[in-house]
Amino acid sequence: MKHSNISIFVPHAGCPHQCSFCNQKTISGAQKAPSAEDVHRICRQAMSEVKDRRNCEIAFFGGSFTAIERIYMLELLEAAKCYLGENGFKGIRISTRPDFIDREILDILKEYGVTAIELGAQSMKDKVLSANERGHTAEDVQRASALIRDYGFELGLQMMVGLYQSTLNDELDTMKKIIKIYPDTVRIYPVVVLKGTKLGELYESGEYKLMPFDTVVELCGRMLAEFDNKGIEVIKCGLHASDGVEGDMVAGYYHPAFRELCESWIYRQAVEKAVGENSGGTVKLAVNPSCISKALGHKKSNVEYFRKRGIDIKVVGDKEIPKYQCEIRG
Repeated sequence: MKHSNISIFVPHAGCPHQCSFCNQKTISGAQKAPSAEDVHRICRQAMSEVKDRRNCEIAFFGGSFTAIERIYMLELLEAAKCYLGENGFKGIRISTRPDFIDREILDILKEYGVTAIELGAQSMKDKVLSANERGHTAEDVQRASALIRDYGFELGLQMMVGLYQSTLNDELDTMKKIIKIYPDTVRIYPVVVLKGTKLGELYESGEYKLMPFDTVVELCGRMLAEFDNKGIEVIKCGLHASDGVEGDMVAGYYHPAFRELCESWIYRQAVEKAVGENSGGTVKLAVNPSCISKALGHKKSNVEYFRKRGIDIKVVGDKEIPKYQCEIRG
């Protein structure tokens, strides 16, 4: 069954300072911090609308949840806890900073029914974390992840691709270190440079130069394939239009179908390998039925790519074929 979230945004709450890339009001689309009554209202409405509650979590996103004022955090958790249980939602999901996780906090989260914790790792390179004013280290990510695992929570890690002073090798090293931690889920956020941020200032001054868009699509495609190969679910890749970034975007890697672009690239490589030196004619390819559109490419870009090589690809579904793989048939 498909997982879903009842998202409640807590903008800027708990953040000890503003990171180079952050304009939280833009990302969350919210400006007012929610009250306990807001949580009750949102959850009551969700109770009347969501049928599969046992696969749905109440999710506090947007700020560093475990760093907010303790009384306020407990008020939000107390309100959300009312909607858990036999006829309620699966649990509570939070996002926070790795340097605001300790055993005391985890004891509290466990008591109130939190089931999943996502850490904003962003990078596993200390030079990148420092340059982007994160205020924590890669070791903090390692330590917090181990504690979260020890307590039995679902662990999610969020990473950003293309940050200031991050190289291609840094990105790949971050991916490898995240795989070594082996979280349950990952979110991949290619950088979007927003107005009113330090990153925006660095970009406008020429100090911060972006990698080419196609390079980042390929890089994120490699990450998607590698995480999938290791059994780590990527629950988001790229920002959605609903995240409200288009109006405040200065530069970066935003595209309304960013993940589809990455998955199109993955399948282009798979098809290249399958067809080998084939220089023309029709090639029938079998892929997992859920991936037919990905194999065809975003707006059938892969079909057009191979057509220019004189190859007419036809794609059919086969449930036995794993995701991101393909086989020639007939």
